[in-house]
Formats: sequence, structure tokens, C-alpha cells
Amino acid sequence: MADQPTVGNVLYPAPDIDAAVAFYGGALGLPVKFQDGDRYAALDGGGVTLALAAPAEDVAGGRVAASFRVHDVAAAVRQAVAGGATVLREPEEGPHEIRAVVADPWGNPIVLYAKR
Repeated sequence: MADQPTVGNVLYPAPDIDAAVAFYGGALGLPVKFQDGDRYAALDGGGVTLALAAPAEDVAGGRVAASFRVHDVAAAVRQAVAGGATVLREPEEGPHEIRAVVADPWGNPIVLYAKR
């Protein structure tokens, strides 16, 4: 990857987005940046976004995953695989970005994404 990836968010599975927003926004005081109905919400965690994903948007299979913004998703997947990652989800267009999911050599999911 020519451009250095950045941690864009940490993805948390949340079967009930409204309840999760109430908890993280109310109990922990994180401001809501964006909410897409009952599918997804982004909360301001300081330097990193806390991304809450309902089952329809949970690309990491119910596991917490760091999401890295990259310039070219396909190239990032190739580089990750060359470094020992395995592909869990090939690059695909989501409602807000192009994304793929790989597992690091220890099995942890990593979301690689770029804006459409």
C-alpha cells in the first residue's frame, strides 16, 4: 500500500443499535456522529470512532474488529495475504464504502475499507 492505512474505527457488534447508542452515548458519554437507522451508528471515541453494527452490517461475524481506512481495498487485501492473513470476505461494496475482511495470522478479524 502506497498510502499508510489509518485506524478508522473499532467495530462492535450490536443487535440493538438504539440500546447500544443509549448505553455508549448515555452511560459512557460518547457523542453520536452518525446513525443509519437500526443498522449502524458511529460514536466519537476521541481519536477513533466506535462503530456499532447490527447484524445486517456486521461484517466481522459477531467479533470486535479494528477497521483500517486504506486507499485501495483490493491492494490492501493482497498485501495482508502476502503477510500471512487469510481472506474472510472478499472486497464488496457496502452502503457507505468498499470493504473486505481478513484475519490476521492469529485469527483476529480486520476490516479494510475505503470510501466509495
